[in-house]
Amino acid sequence: MAIQITAVRLSADGATHEHITHLWWTNQAFGNVGDSTRAQIVAWIEDQAGKAYTSDRAGHRTEVAVVTPTRGEKYLRTRADGVWTNNLLALPRR
Repeated sequence: MAIQITAVRLSADGATHEHITHLWWTNQAFGNVGDSTRAQIVAWIEDQAGKAYTSDRAGHRTEVAVVTPTRGEKYLRTRADGVWTNNLLALPRR
């Protein structure tokens, strides 16, 4: 199953990927929508082989992947053709 991330919430004191606290998503295959914390999405991707992506207006998908820093909590970021991108930060904020 793959979900499309449609919006994000960042902590009040941050503006980078590490500060994403909450994500809103749509499951196109089943037509359901939901929201999850960053930790829930990280666990779903790592433990349940979940797939997440963002999509632009032209329909191009960019994979959402888990980043494991040497310090701090795991976070999410998009990756296209092996290059880390900022697609999550370009999504609407809630």
